[in-house]
Amino acid sequence: MTDAASASPATADICDDHAADVAVFDNVFRSLGGRATMAGAAVTLRLFEDNSLVRDTLGEDGTGKVLVVDGGGSRRRAVVGDQLAAIAAANGWSGILVYGAVRDAATLATIDLAIHALGTDPRRTDKHGLGDRDVEVAFAGATVRPGDWVCADADGVLVADRPLD
Repeated sequence: MTDAASASPATADICDDHAADVAVFDNVFRSLGGRATMAGAAVTLRLFEDNSLVRDTLGEDGTGKVLVVDGGGSRRRAVVGDQLAAIAAANGWSGILVYGAVRDAATLATIDLAIHALGTDPRRTDKHGLGDRDVEVAFAGATVRPGDWVCADADGVLVADRPLD
């Protein structure tokens, strides 16, 4: 039911027990990290092909948190790669959800961090310091507000306004 590293409840069980309390993202995400499961309070970013805010945010303590990145669905530039994933893992983040692309997939698969993204692209982003933090984001059929609870595993990704198990 859970991955010991992240202590996340199974999304299928949550949907069975709390169907009225969750929003399930469309099944568009690939699990690309060293583990599939994550659960925690959402820290949200809205950006487009610029990962400056991603780097800044992952440099903070991420204990009990999931970084939710609305990258506008772009698959032209990767907003997370192996270096940022290593920073996230070192700072205790439970995982990263990216509505966009990531890169360094072979290395990401070796890092003890859940990463769910639309796909991969080898190109890095521009760095202009653009984007918004701690804003409501909506993509793939669900809306996430800062502090919402995000949970993911091999079955999918969901969001609720409080932790569920």
